Amino acid sequence: HKKHTGELPLIGVNTFEGKDRTVEEDETVELMRSSEVEKQHQLANLRAFHACHAGRADEALKRLQATARQGGNVFEELMETVQVCSLGQITHALFDVGGQYRRNM
Repeated sequence: HKKHTGELPLIGVNTFEGKDRTVEEDETVELMRSSEVEKQHQLANLRAFHACHAGRADEALKRLQATARQGGNVFEELMETVQVCSLGQITHALFDVGGQYRRNM
């Protein structure tokens, strides 16, 4: 309960500003949002990336999963995998190996 009310401040969980910064109670922070055009452009880029590397992506993901299962150098294998796979593809492949992390707080 204290975490959610702010009585127990946890940096990065319920506290995001440094103590040296003064923030008015009613001050709002504007968030940057992509336009629909920008969103569709990024999705088109992702589809093109997937299409371009479709023949190599599956094998790269299998090598990454095998490296993770065997306790190998995952970073080294990631450097190869990112050339032909998107972050989403890599994330799902690694979830299949080690499960999804859930913060216990």
